[in-house]
Amino acid sequence: MAPSAPSINSTMSSRMATARPSSYRHKSEKRGMTYNIMLVGQAGLGRRTFLNTLCERAVIASPEAPNPETANVADPMKFDTYEVAMEEEGTRISLTVIDTPGFGDGLDNTSCFKQLQDYIEAQFDEVLVEESRVKRNRRYRDHRIHVLVYFIAPTGHSLRELDIELIRRLGEYVNIIPVIGRADSFTVEELDAFRANVMRDIVYYKLPVYNFCWDETDSEALVENREIMDHIPFSVVTCDEVFDNEYGSVRIRRYPWGTIEIDDEAQCDFALLRYILLNSHIADLINYTEDMLYENYRTKKLEVGGYGENDEEEDDDEEEQALGASKKQDKSKAAAIADTDGGGDVLGKFDSGFDN
Repeated sequence: MAPSAPSINSTMSSRMATARPSSYRHKSEKRGMTYNIMLVGQAGLGRRTFLNTLCERAVIASPEAPNPETANVADPMKFDTYEVAMEEEGTRISLTVIDTPGFGDGLDNTSCFKQLQDYIEAQFDEVLVEESRVKRNRRYRDHRIHVLVYFIAPTGHSLRELDIELIRRLGEYVNIIPVIGRADSFTVEELDAFRANVMRDIVYYKLPVYNFCWDETDSEALVENREIMDHIPFSVVTCDEVFDNEYGSVRIRRYPWGTIEIDDEAQCDFALLRYILLNSHIADLINYTEDMLYENYRTKKLEVGGYGENDEEEDDDEEEQALGASKKQDKSKAAAIADTDGGGDVLGKFDSGFDN
């Protein structure tokens, strides 16, 4: 199949042709950026191929064939970490991707929400501890999650309870960008209807997905971001195959009926999403995490006593007071017995009995 246009890797659409200026981005061009992405979604939605296509290399190897004897047993959710060094538009990026295999695969997924929240909060706590040190570690690496890419299953007509609960629980702690995994399961009409239904649910339930228009001071960026909002949730199709033709190299996904160019914005949103994650909005995602999400968490944490240091001091004071009261009570009892029986022997017996 001959492509209708050059790959979007070589010719980005005019809408997103120039990354927005950012002081953070400019300062980071020389020293590089530390950037952390979390991928969450049920099995079979293409998280592995998404990561490999995003990084343009085989970060995660193809999984081995499942054991038929245990294939029907859901594995508990775990956190797999992958580190990738890459360069985008002249900026070095130290990328860490946290994948979450096992999410949503059980009948009761309540524990998954808590595991994810605890993991994200733990990264905030690490920074909070580091900030409290008199002498900070210059080599400290920030592990705060800057963006969570959430894969919505292309089933049903809209969001499921699993989707709603996850976004509701985690939106306070991390930038959530919803995507439709395996979007090629839909026809064009079905995809448009599904996307509209998902956005309707996001608005109705007031779900805190990442707001691309949160900064209204940049009018030019605001126009671009409003156009981006029309693509939420992003339709994602990924691949492991590169095809060479007269226009150069293009990444395609093959089907019995033809192929899809995943870098063609007319066919899916992968190229746009990749540009957002690794170029145009990387600084915004980092800044919003540090200046808004983390600061809100930090404020609440300190308001309730931080890490319990105050609580431990109060407990120590209470123990000392209780011990002092107990000693006074024992002395009073001993004195009363001595006065009643008039003998040091009795007092001695009381002491020896107390010791035993």
